[in-house]
Amino acid sequence: MPTKNEISEFSLMIEELATRLRCSRMDAILEHCKESGLEIEVASTLISAALKGRIREEAQDANMLRKTSKLPL
Repeated sequence: MPTKNEISEFSLMIEELATRLRCSRMDAILEHCKESGLEIEVASTLISAALKGRIREEAQDANMLRKTSKLPL
Protein backbone atom coordinates (compact mmCIF):
# COMPACT_ATOMS: atom_id res chain seq x y z
CA MET A 1 0.00 0.00 0.00
CA PRO A 2 1.55 3.32 -1.04
CA THR A 3 2.07 6.08 1.48
CA LYS A 4 0.57 9.56 1.20
CA ASN A 5 4.02 10.90 0.37
CA GLU A 6 4.45 8.44 -2.52
CA ILE A 7 1.00 9.32 -3.85
CA SER A 8 1.68 13.07 -3.74
CA GLU A 9 5.12 12.66 -5.37
CA PHE A 10 3.59 10.55 -8.15
CA SER A 11 0.85 13.12 -8.76
CA LEU A 12 3.36 15.96 -8.97
CA MET A 13 5.55 13.96 -11.33
CA ILE A 14 2.58 13.22 -13.61
CA GLU A 15 1.45 16.87 -13.62
CA GLU A 16 4.97 18.01 -14.57
CA LEU A 17 5.28 15.34 -17.27
CA ALA A 18 1.89 16.24 -18.76
CA THR A 19 2.89 19.90 -18.89
CA ARG A 20 6.31 19.17 -20.37
CA LEU A 21 4.99 16.77 -23.02
CA ARG A 22 1.81 18.81 -23.61
CA CYS A 23 -0.36 15.73 -23.33
CA SER A 24 -3.22 14.50 -21.19
CA ARG A 25 -2.58 13.24 -17.70
CA MET A 26 -3.57 9.71 -18.73
CA ASP A 27 -1.01 9.80 -21.55
CA ALA A 28 1.56 11.12 -19.07
CA ILE A 29 0.87 8.18 -16.73
CA LEU A 30 1.25 5.70 -19.59
CA GLU A 31 4.46 7.38 -20.77
CA HIS A 32 5.89 7.32 -17.25
CA CYS A 33 5.06 3.61 -16.92
CA LYS A 34 6.72 2.89 -20.26
CA GLU A 35 9.88 4.86 -19.39
CA SER A 36 10.29 3.59 -15.83
CA GLY A 37 9.03 0.03 -16.27
CA LEU A 38 6.32 0.63 -13.66
CA GLU A 39 3.34 -1.65 -14.15
CA ILE A 40 0.04 0.08 -14.86
CA GLU A 41 -1.65 -1.84 -12.05
CA VAL A 42 0.87 -0.39 -9.58
CA ALA A 43 0.50 3.10 -11.03
CA SER A 44 -3.27 2.92 -10.52
CA THR A 45 -2.73 2.63 -6.75
CA LEU A 46 -0.62 5.81 -6.80
CA ILE A 47 -3.25 8.05 -8.41
CA SER A 48 -4.62 10.61 -5.94
CA ALA A 49 -8.25 11.71 -5.77
CA ALA A 50 -7.34 15.12 -7.22
CA LEU A 51 -5.52 13.53 -10.15
CA LYS A 52 -8.48 11.19 -10.76
CA GLY A 53 -10.72 14.24 -10.94
CA ARG A 54 -8.48 15.94 -13.49
CA ILE A 55 -8.34 12.77 -15.59
CA ARG A 56 -12.15 12.55 -15.43
CA GLU A 57 -12.47 16.17 -16.60
CA GLU A 58 -10.10 15.56 -19.52
CA ALA A 59 -12.05 12.46 -20.51
CA GLN A 60 -15.33 14.37 -20.38
CA ASP A 61 -13.89 17.19 -22.47
CA ALA A 62 -12.74 14.60 -25.05
CA ASN A 63 -16.22 13.00 -25.00
CA MET A 64 -14.84 9.74 -23.64
CA LEU A 65 -17.11 9.93 -20.58
CA ARG A 66 -20.60 11.27 -20.20
CA LYS A 67 -20.54 14.78 -18.78
CA THR A 68 -21.84 15.25 -15.28
CA SER A 69 -23.61 18.32 -14.02
CA LYS A 70 -21.38 20.89 -12.39
CA LEU A 71 -22.28 23.89 -10.32
CA PRO A 72 -20.87 27.13 -11.73
CA LEU A 73 -18.21 28.48 -9.41
